[in-house]
Amino acid sequence: MWLTSKVKQVLMVIKPGVVTLKYPFEPHPAPENFRGRPHWDHHKCVGCGACSNHCSARCILVRDTCQELRIMLYDGSRCTYCGRCADVCPEKAITMSQEFENATGDREDITERIELFMLTCQRCGRCYDMENTNALERLDLRGYRYDSLEARALIRKTTEHFDPNVLKETEKYQRPTKL
Repeated sequence: MWLTSKVKQVLMVIKPGVVTLKYPFEPHPAPENFRGRPHWDHHKCVGCGACSNHCSARCILVRDTCQELRIMLYDGSRCTYCGRCADVCPEKAITMSQEFENATGDREDITERIELFMLTCQRCGRCYDMENTNALERLDLRGYRYDSLEARALIRKTTEHFDPNVLKETEKYQRPTKL
């Protein structure tokens, strides 16, 4: 009696066939609305900094090295793949890719750096900002941002005119070693 029940169990298990995925050998496609690693199209990017302002993980840093040059750094090691940067981009320069296998031993593999030539206003000398359309928000603009790209830390420091001393302070910034 027990032998017949065991034979029935074996037949029941063999009937469906293989149900597991051969994942490492045959990659499985990501779902349709999957939010993977963000990708920048540097031809579309205007450097408004909206992605940096709305990034909840603070992994998009902006530094203005001079009046015409803006450096944007994406640190993928901190990214939560929430997609807010792609949602707020006015030019749709950021898209969420299907990449999800981002494990690496080198941080530079998951880092993107964009150097943009910015247009400046001939009257005030400030960079154009495409996102802030409200007059009250425009009053808060100062001109130059000094995030620490070396320490990969967001430093909310802006000045009306470029100041090399402030830039040196931010380059010396180090993350705290103890919590």
